[in-house]
Amino acid sequence: MPEIKRICIYCASSTKIDDCFFRDARKLGQLMAAKGIAIINGAGKMGLMQASTDGCLEAGGEAIGIIPSFMVKEGWCHQGMTQIIETSDMHTRQQKMAEMSDAAIVLPGGCGTFAEMMELITWKQLGLYLKPIVILNTNGYYNPLIQTLQQAVDMNFMRQQHSAIWQVASTPEEALKLVLETPLWDTSIRRFAAI
Repeated sequence: MPEIKRICIYCASSTKIDDCFFRDARKLGQLMAAKGIAIINGAGKMGLMQASTDGCLEAGGEAIGIIPSFMVKEGWCHQGMTQIIETSDMHTRQQKMAEMSDAAIVLPGGCGTFAEMMELITWKQLGLYLKPIVILNTNGYYNPLIQTLQQAVDMNFMRQQHSAIWQVASTPEEALKLVLETPLWDTSIRRFAAI
């Protein structure tokens, strides 16, 4: 198993969501800190990004935020981060988040979170990203998307092997356990990228 020192957390910046999502985000940050695992996220000061960061920091953990300069100028940056890395654009941010982390956990979110998750899944399908990807499906939020991904496999838009690209957890504890137990992706799977 790969050594997990940093996990990238992709999640919502919305503040208008149910408390269950905030609880899971904060709990995940706390669990990571307890295991000495740093959090990497988009450095947002609102929503689940803030909750996961605050949970990690409150438990004595390290939180690294990667954020485009335009978002800093808008005042969207969490000032309590252990380290803030500014990027020139969103694409560089996503690449740096993936490069600097040893795994990814995707919490509920909107279009930005969907885009980041799908890009990681695509990179893994192509053998460009080999690290664990876990979807934290709090309150069944991702059920429709998980169904759609499975339908892509069932209808031969993806191979059966590709359904192992991601894992699904229903609790923060399970998400962290899956990250720690999932082996690196086999680069030889690249030859199956085309169906």
